[in-house]
Amino acid sequence: MALTLVIGNKNYSSWSFRPWIALKGLGIAFAERVISLDDPQFKPTLLALSPAGKVPVLIDDATHVWESLAILEYLAEKFPAAGLWPASAAARAHARAIAAEMHAGFVPLRSHCPMNFWRPVKPRALPEDVAANVARIDAMWSDCRARFGAGGPFLFGAFSAADAMYAPVVSRFHTYGIGVGSASRGYMQAVMGLPAWAEWKAAALREPWVLAKDEPDWPTVLRVSA
Repeated sequence: MALTLVIGNKNYSSWSFRPWIALKGLGIAFAERVISLDDPQFKPTLLALSPAGKVPVLIDDATHVWESLAILEYLAEKFPAAGLWPASAAARAHARAIAAEMHAGFVPLRSHCPMNFWRPVKPRALPEDVAANVARIDAMWSDCRARFGAGGPFLFGAFSAADAMYAPVVSRFHTYGIGVGSASRGYMQAVMGLPAWAEWKAAALREPWVLAKDEPDWPTVLRVSA
């Protein structure tokens, strides 16, 4: 039976984007099921799939895995040849550390700059705590590129789970016109150049659902055409 990934809106659901782009980026076949985050049946539907009642959920026959990072680890074990984590032990440990840092942190950035693919690029003033998040991520990306990035354009050379974890941050930095250093800018261009990125974005722009809490300019909805 094929894998199924249950996700939320492609325009807004950053946690859904992470395992989705990992699967697509590594060429792992799967089916997807999209449920809008504001669907009246969202919670009961998701509670039937996982005790957390949230997206994403990966369904592999009788095995249901929720939480983005847990899904990535499951995929790494199920498809070891895909190279979801770097081969080098040192690089792999570093990749897991920064992936966990993303999973647990950067709340000011996530709150102030929600992922929103259809918003035109428009700078937004950053409070001090958000700017601190940006500075940490910029330094992290630059460090990874300098230490581990010789084999390709991504954080650890080849595309990996770490890039999947930071793909929504790339989107945020782009959407809100957030300035970063040259190494980070080059990294962002590599991620946004992925065919999987283009596929997700195209689908996001076609979605009909508008969620006020994820529209930073509300009640105005700034939206580029599909």
